Amino acid sequence: MVITLIIDRKNRKIKTKIVYYGPAMSGKTTTVRTLFRLFNLENRIKSLETSTGRTLFFDFGNLTFKAAEWIIEVNVWTATGQNYYIETRPTVLRGVDGVIFVADGQRNLLEENLRSWKELKNLLRDDIPVVFCLNKCDLKDIISIEEIKRYIDANNDTCFLKTSAISGINVLEAFRLLMKKIFYKK
Repeated sequence: MVITLIIDRKNRKIKTKIVYYGPAMSGKTTTVRTLFRLFNLENRIKSLETSTGRTLFFDFGNLTFKAAEWIIEVNVWTATGQNYYIETRPTVLRGVDGVIFVADGQRNLLEENLRSWKELKNLLRDDIPVVFCLNKCDLKDIISIEEIKRYIDANNDTCFLKTSAISGINVLEAFRLLMKKIFYKK
């Protein structure tokens, strides 16, 4: 695995970058806002939005944790899912250490999820850890994790979770899983 973490040994600081990626309206921004709310850090999220409140380029924020004698700074980004801004996504992924893919779990949006997943796989190195979140699990007519696995080409290391960005179901768990994959992968 190629490490892209920034390690400042003098100040005992490690910086890592994660990106929330997925189709438009799948819940990436809501997921990130919920994550920051769970840490009582809602004011640390910055968004570039259109006049209608949709993500224009990205959302961005930092989470900082103390781990033994080290400080871990996690740069959290979202990539816009709107096709109009497709050319911004490779820039947002540059230097990424891990990705949380936020799929819209509604059965009728399967094609949009598959298109976005394929695009991500084409842009991402195979050694970058991914956690796949089947979001909106609190709605009706949601595709199952078993079904989505039949449609996508995921490596054996990809973890799958059902999430709800609005209620916070598995939002923190997905983040923790990705952090473990980034820091403990051989």
